[in-house]
Amino acid sequence: MTRLKQLRLEKGMSQSELSKAVGVSPKYISFLENGERTPSLRIAKRIADFFRVQIEDIFLK
Repeated sequence: MTRLKQLRLEKGMSQSELSKAVGVSPKYISFLENGERTPSLRIAKRIADFFRVQIEDIFLK
């Protein structure tokens, strides 16, 4: 399980809810969680800020 998915599930959120919160599509969240895409720095920052963690804690471990 990716760190992104783990954080999302810890908050009890669906992919759709997270996508709305950070301004991307649910499919894009799915791609990120499955390692099929790498987010832009702008999107990575939005996601990290939403979860109140560092970008590295989500995408570089």
